[in-house]
Amino acid sequence: MKTQDMNRDWIATADTLSRALPYLQRYDGAIVVIKLGGHAMGSDEAMDSFARDVVLMRQVGINPVIVHGGGPMINAMLKRLDIQSDFVNGKRVTDTATVEVVEMVLSGLVNKRIVQAINRQGGAAVGLSGKDANLMICDPADPELGFVGDPVEMNPALLHNLFRDDIIPVIAPLGAGREGETFNVNGDTAAGAIAGALRADRLLLLTDVSGVKNAEGDVLTELNAGQIRDMTSDGTIAGGMIPKTQTALDALQQGVRAVVILDGRAPNACLLELFTEHGAGSLIRAQ
Repeated sequence: MKTQDMNRDWIATADTLSRALPYLQRYDGAIVVIKLGGHAMGSDEAMDSFARDVVLMRQVGINPVIVHGGGPMINAMLKRLDIQSDFVNGKRVTDTATVEVVEMVLSGLVNKRIVQAINRQGGAAVGLSGKDANLMICDPADPELGFVGDPVEMNPALLHNLFRDDIIPVIAPLGAGREGETFNVNGDTAAGAIAGALRADRLLLLTDVSGVKNAEGDVLTELNAGQIRDMTSDGTIAGGMIPKTQTALDALQQGVRAVVILDGRAPNACLLELFTEHGAGSLIRAQ
């Protein structure tokens, strides 16, 4: 009986791989930018699962780029160091002391954890920030917020060089100022800007929700930019979903082919989205 069960499992696996063939062909050579949020990183097991998915993507010809956040880790470190963190209109004021902690946590602790996880699974990952090779030049987003930046100039040549060497970039959302400053950049904003600069085929925003929901609470599997604007105007899209959908609209305007908002806590979420007919979240296109 056990042998029969094992045979059925292998047959199901082979069938899944066979059905994935058109999607493997479709994404061969494509650039896929993945925003990995701090809440989506989860346990070591979840991180290893994500890393395996990323290595598989590279193995079948996709060029993945990981842009990560790290809000919970930053909060924990600020608390440990007894550094007060103030907020203006719900956004963290990033003074000199805070931006030093942000860079230490994002470029150090969080970035290297992801890099090591990918390398353990057989990939070749390199950790970067938006400051490296002037990838992301920023202006201040708001004087009241201190060292919080908005990307205004992107230089993705380094990333194309890494693609040619089969290296997976893992990028911390920090930007360089014109006067040598370090700017903290919202992770979704950074991912959208990088995806736009690369003219990525897909931007995957891994979150802690299953996608964009309608007024009845059902996840919408496909939307266009006009629907997003209408749902934001009538209040259907609200709260933390607004900046994510705005990132999607900005990325589409910059040339990204499609953006997907999906639950990063779900096992193999990226593979399900890319390599199955039903996908795994809310796919947003320009039209």
